[in-house]
This record gives sequence, C-alpha cells and structure tokens, in this order.
Amino acid sequence: MPEAVIVSTARSPIGRAGKGSLVGIRPDDLAAQMVRAALDKVPELDPRELDDLMMGCGQPGGESGFNIGRTVAVQLGYDFLPGTTVNRYCSSSLQTTRMAFHAIKAGEGDAFVSAGVETVSRFGNGSSDGWPNSRNERFDEAMARTAKAAESGASEWHDPREDDHLPDVYIAMGQTAENVALHTGISREDMDHFGVRSQNLAEQALASGFWARDITPVTLPDGTVVEKDDGPRAGVTYEAVSQLKPVFRPDGSVTAGNCCALNDGAAAVVVMSDEKARALGLTPLARIVATGVSGLSPEIMGLGPIEASTRALANAGMGIADIDLVEINEAFAVQVLGSQRELGIDIDRLNVNGGAIAVGHPFGMTGARITSTLINSLRFHDKQFGLETMCVGGGQGMAMVLERLS
Repeated sequence: MPEAVIVSTARSPIGRAGKGSLVGIRPDDLAAQMVRAALDKVPELDPRELDDLMMGCGQPGGESGFNIGRTVAVQLGYDFLPGTTVNRYCSSSLQTTRMAFHAIKAGEGDAFVSAGVETVSRFGNGSSDGWPNSRNERFDEAMARTAKAAESGASEWHDPREDDHLPDVYIAMGQTAENVALHTGISREDMDHFGVRSQNLAEQALASGFWARDITPVTLPDGTVVEKDDGPRAGVTYEAVSQLKPVFRPDGSVTAGNCCALNDGAAAVVVMSDEKARALGLTPLARIVATGVSGLSPEIMGLGPIEASTRALANAGMGIADIDLVEINEAFAVQVLGSQRELGIDIDRLNVNGGAIAVGHPFGMTGARITSTLINSLRFHDKQFGLETMCVGGGQGMAMVLERLS
C-alpha cells in the first residue's frame, strides 16, 4: 500500500481582517498565489499529473463562492485539473489533506494539491455578519438559551442534551470558549498567561528567522509585497493583558488577549504517493501517518482536539509520549489548555513558535497553515513526529500525525 507524503508547502502571511495587510486581495487571487508557490517548489511535477485540487474554505460564499477550488485551478491555467471546495470550518484544509491521504491509500491517485483560504475582510463588513441569515428555526430555543446564559452570568455550563434539548449549533465561538472555561474551571489568569506565551514565542520565532522560513510572500494587486504576519506583537506582558475587558460576557474570561483575531490568509500543501515522489526524484518533507475526526456538543466545541487526537494517535499506533511537537490551533487559550491538560501534552512541546493568538486563524487556511508550520518546526528543531489538531466550529475536532522525513 502506498504511503502519502508531503513534498512542499506554502503559506501566506496572515492579515488582520478589515484593517490588515491583505484587505485588498481577493480570496481566489490569494489562494492561487499559494498554490502556484507550492507547485513551484516541485518543478519535477507536471501539473497535468495532478489528480485534484481540493480547497478548504470555512465560508464558501461571495468572492469565495462558485467552487473556489475549481476557480483557482482555471485561474492558474490548469483547465485540465479538477477542483473542489470543502467546508469543515476551522479544519477545512486539514480535511482536504485527509482526503488526499485517503485517495492515495486507496490507490485512486498519486498527486494532489490540498489548499485553504479565508479572507474575512471580504465577507462584507469584516465579520461573518456580512452573510444573510440562514439559520434554521429549529435552533431558536437553543440560541435563546445561550443568550440568556450569557446575560445572566451563568456560573456553570449545563449540557442541554441532559434535558433532551438541542445544543446551539449556531453559537458564537466566543460563547463556546466561555462555556469551556466554566466546564473545565480554567482560570482567567491561566488563559492570560497562555496568551502572553503565544505572543512572546511568536516574537522569539520572528527574531530567530523561523517565520521567514515558514511564510511565502504575497504580491498585492498594487504591487506591494507582504512578507510578515500582522498579528505578532513585541513585548506583550501579563500585566497589560490582564487589564483587558471580557469580550463576550460581562463577567467572562475571554478577552482580545487570550483568543485569536479575525484574519485573512491562504496556504497550500502538495501531497503525493511515496512511489510517485521516488519516480520524480523528490525527497519528501513528511509522511502522513494517521488522521482522526470527532464530534461533541457545539457549545463546548473547543475541547474537540481531545477525542480527535486520541483517535489519530490510536490509528497511528502511538501515544502522546511518542510525539515530539504538537500544534493545537489557538482559537482560544482556554480550549488549548483544556485539551493540553486532558491529553497530557508537555507544555514545552506545544506551539513552540506561538500560535493563532499571535499569528491568526483564517478559518479555511488554518489546517494547511499548521501543517506547514509543524513540518518547519520539526525541521527547525530537528524532531521526528508531530501532531496537528484543532477544534472546529459546530462541535468537532480534527487531528493528524506527521513524521518528518527530511
């Protein structure tokens, strides 16, 4: 059975939505640059030998609509290349990598592009509120319950399924983080310290040259070249972050200092069979060992990495002690801490260059971005095995185990 290997990656700088460096570029144009960059790193691969281009996108509408995966393929001049768009929200472009992995294992292809994009700036008003309301009225009661809990300052999270009620699938992500804080008992102090850690590590990684290795510059329509993430800040301290006010609940714990921002960005990964890589004379960067996906109540979606990682590790025949470096997407500090503690992850092996609290989380991009960052981290720190995992809006988790090969 063939192995699925990653032979190249490319990820754009991450811009702040609505006011950042990538506001002026369309999502298809941005994604096309990253797909082109990833393919340019493997000139031995004729694009006509690609089996599919799979694009992850968390909000595939507006400028990201009309099957942006196929749009990008044609835009690049590859009208012979099939393209599809996949939505598993925060893990959309990890799902596309998983699809390439499965296709190769099944013998139904040898070379794929797995990519992801999100430009929240282009949603309409800088947030998901720019889309028409498409919520199903079946969830009205659940949404009202969430609103009441937020207003009343609930002291604990109550699982609605215990009362045979639907959970709130449309719940705001910040409210899920507040629920996780109540559910786990993780303190605001711990969350703030983790947020500061993310910023400080990202600052150190920038100084060491790590992010320069990870980032592929983007050329804007006006010719401006963007080379750095907007998010990382120098000299962030706990004293400053601890003074920030809660964002989602008056008496809550989630602030701008311990959660990610809204962002723009794109990334691409070229996945092929080990047999194809050998035939082309390529040295793979990493092998995809195993993946896992899981579901849980949408109201505590932040804990999704726990079961997803457990499943991926089981599929790999490994334990967390076998993993050298872990990347958990930092949607919120509280969900990373909750997952890290439950999984028994050594904090010194976790997000060693900082994470999304500092660099950002463009939903559809994140899966492929973290793949790039994890592979580069394994190479930079001379480690072998890595785990990538994340929580997913709507109440899911996803994970992938990688082995560095070069």
